[in-house]
Amino acid sequence: MLLTLIPKVFYADIQVGLDLFGRGLGFQLLHQDASIAVLGRDGVKVYLMQNAELAALDRPELAIETDDITGMYREINARAPEMLHPNAGVIQRRPWGAQEFAVLDATTVCVVFRQW
Repeated sequence: MLLTLIPKVFYADIQVGLDLFGRGLGFQLLHQDASIAVLGRDGVKVYLMQNAELAALDRPELAIETDDITGMYREINARAPEMLHPNAGVIQRRPWGAQEFAVLDATTVCVVFRQW
């Protein structure tokens, strides 16, 4: 039985990821050492990895499905409005039927919130 998929996101400066997921998205810090931070919220986890070489290769887009897109939007807009994506910073119904909005960190890691 599969339970969850946990992405690794690489950063040259892990503090950028801690700011996005911690301050911006309200994740709790579950573990941190010199090269990794594990954050989680509501059963969703992310591993942030300190590695400049791998960070330079890719800036991922992650999606998180929610059952309360309006509540997530209000929370993030109140906590860190500067992180709302410049092209997707409001809830929009997409052509595929989902409602979505996105946040973006200083390194262009994008997190899309989606409700079907």
